[in-house]
Amino acid sequence: MKGLIAKKVGMTQVFDESGNLTPVTVIRVEPNVVVATKTKETNGYNAVVLGLEDLKASRTNKAYAGQFSENITPKRHLKEFRDFDNEVKVGDLVGLELLEKSRFLDVTATSKGKGFQGVMKRWGFHGGRATHGSKFHREAGGTGECTTPGHSLKNIKMPGHMGFERVTVQNLKIVKIDSELKVILVRGAVPGNKDCTLIVKSAVKK
Repeated sequence: MKGLIAKKVGMTQVFDESGNLTPVTVIRVEPNVVVATKTKETNGYNAVVLGLEDLKASRTNKAYAGQFSENITPKRHLKEFRDFDNEVKVGDLVGLELLEKSRFLDVTATSKGKGFQGVMKRWGFHGGRATHGSKFHREAGGTGECTTPGHSLKNIKMPGHMGFERVTVQNLKIVKIDSELKVILVRGAVPGNKDCTLIVKSAVKK
C-alpha cells in the first residue's frame, strides 16, 4: 500500500492530443515527513506514520509533541499507512515519486457539509405534485407503521444532517503528474472543499 497526505487545490479541465476535454481535480502533494515507523516485532504490524504541515510549538501540548523526535517539527496532519511498500526511516521525506508508477488512485476526505436538509435534496425524493392545492410539495410522506409496531422502523430515509462525512472515491485515473509544481491531475471529482486535506492512496482494486 502506498499513500500520502495531500491538499485539494480545485478543479479544472485539460485537453488530450485528440482534442477531447477531460475534467480533472488538481491535488497538491507536498513532501511528507516520516514521523514514526512500526514493525511487526514491536507493534504487531508494519506501518509508517506520515506528517504534513508544520505546527508552532505554542500550538501543541507535551502529549502531542512527545511523539515527534527532536529533529522533526510537530505536524498538523498525521496519518498511518499500513504495509508501506518503500523502506523508509524516521525523518525521511516522501513525495510524488511514490505514486509515479500508479495509474489509478483512491482519494479519501471529508465531504462538504450541507446542514439539515429535507428528503428531496438528501435522498432525491420526487416530492408531490406541484399543483394548486396539493399540500404535498416537498414532504416525506408517511414514515411509521400502523398499530403494529406503531413506530418508525430503523433506516427510514428522512430529513436530517447531510454531508460532512468521510468519503472515499475509488479508481480515479491519473491524467498527469507534474513534479515541478508538485501536483497530480486526476480525472473526475474528489470529496471536500478547496484546500481540504486528502488521503491519496494507490488504488486497491486496480
